[in-house]
This record gives sequence, structure tokens and C-alpha cells, in this order.
Amino acid sequence: MATAQNASYLIGPAPDDPRLTRIVTGTDQSGAAVSLNVVEERPLTIYLNAREIVTAMTIGDHPTYLALGFLLNQGMLKRSDQVTGVDYDAEIETVVVRTRVQTDHEDKLARKTRTSGCAVGTVFGDMMAGLDGVTLPDTSVRTSDLYNLSHTINRTPSLYLAAGAIHGTVLCKADQPLIYMEDVGRHNAVDKVAGWMFSEQQDAGDKVLYTTGRLTSEMVIKTALMGIPTLVSRSGFTAWGVEIAQQVGLTLIGRMKGQRFVCLSGEHRLIRDADPAAQPPEPQKAGRKAAT
Repeated sequence: MATAQNASYLIGPAPDDPRLTRIVTGTDQSGAAVSLNVVEERPLTIYLNAREIVTAMTIGDHPTYLALGFLLNQGMLKRSDQVTGVDYDAEIETVVVRTRVQTDHEDKLARKTRTSGCAVGTVFGDMMAGLDGVTLPDTSVRTSDLYNLSHTINRTPSLYLAAGAIHGTVLCKADQPLIYMEDVGRHNAVDKVAGWMFSEQQDAGDKVLYTTGRLTSEMVIKTALMGIPTLVSRSGFTAWGVEIAQQVGLTLIGRMKGQRFVCLSGEHRLIRDADPAAQPPEPQKAGRKAAT
């Protein structure tokens, strides 16, 4: 079994990065003074060629991956598009993604709607249409790998454990977590994963996506559009998220804690090779770091 200590992340959480948190002071329920380490939140403006697309609130790490993944998952950038440049200006907190051929993003902007996502959860009118013709590979997933992933990920030092108020998304292969992205919005975290996969030309068919957030319609849509056949979460489901997963044949697993999980779509991919009773129970959460 992999452990948090020997898990070899290509990109892992950075709970000790001083740019991502800061200390704030207040009082507790008894009036005593307290100091807490809290997550930073910064605006990041994303351009596609000469057009401003959106300003997202983010913790500020991996801005180019976030910009690429956002544009890909909104259908404004296609995986076949030739990207000629991705430029980040830290001073004005802006990323400009340039393509060789102009895109049709103006039309997509006209159909922008608000979703249930945290932070800037915007989705464009044709994301559902983008699912037409999506075929996910029937890559099997072993329950022993899922238990090992859950064990490893939940014990990895992270911003969530250090400060809370944040979501994590982990790209995995078999029982190995590859990259672990965190952000104030779960959609930002998954967009960073999508941007990394695009930049590194990663195949999606043999991957599992693990998230700490709810399994909503947009999370399911983004996972399917990325070509990942299995989506796993510690959290619960929305009815529309389940319905879309069933429509596209995505394996959807939620409430994965300790010995338990629930699969509401794509049962056919599961290889049940682990005895749930033999798995360790969910550990008590470690207390969040107090500022010193």
C-alpha cells in the first residue's frame, strides 16, 4: 500500500508555501485571542488571444494550468487547437493564452450561465452539447486501488489540513496519485488538472480523478470531457450529476470514507478485489495548524 510518506507526486500540495496562506487574528467563543492560518484568495484574469474571458478567484498557484484547463473545460479551447503561447504576468495577475487560429469564444460568451460551483463556477451553454459523441474507455478499476488511493490522499500534508476552506483534486493511475491540485473552488482544482494533462500530453483513458468536492453536474461533465472514465469523491452526489454520469457511462463513486463507498454509475468497471471489512476505518482528522 502506498502511504503519504512515500507517495511520489509529480505535483503535490504546498501547505508550507508562504504565498498561499497568511495569519489572521480574532477571538474565539470565550473571547480569547486566536491566530489562524487562512488560505489566500487572489483574482486571476484569463484572456484567450485578445479577448478577456473571465476573472477567477484562486489561491494563485499554477496559473497557466488553470487558464488552459478552464478554457478547455468550457469548450473555448479544443485539444486539437495549436497553442502558440501561454503568458503569465504576476504583477497584473493575468494569463494570456494564444492560439494560431482564432476561436469562436465570442459566441460561447453570449451563452454564459451561473452554476452551483464554489468561487467562479461559470459554465457555458454548449458544455452539455460537448458530451455528444463522448465515448469513455472501459478501463477497469480495482477497489483495492481505490482504497489505497483514499488512504494515501487523505494522509497527504495539504492546504486543507493546514488551513481548511479549500478543495483538492487528484489525478491518479491505478493506486498511484500523480498530481494533487488544491484551490478555493473545486472547479479551479480540476481545471488545473486538465491544463496539466494538456500541457504534458497525458492520456486520460487509464486515469482516475479523485476530488474532495461534491459530485455535481459540472464536475461530471468536466471529467467526461477530459476523457477520464472514473470519478471518485469523499463527498456526496447531486441527482443531475448521477444522471449525466449514467448517460455518458462514467463510473461515479462517492462517499468514499474508510471502508465504505457508493457507486451510482459505471459499476461494470469495478473489480471488487478487496474485502471492505479488512480496510482500516476512517482516521480522526488531524487538527488544523494554529499560527505561532
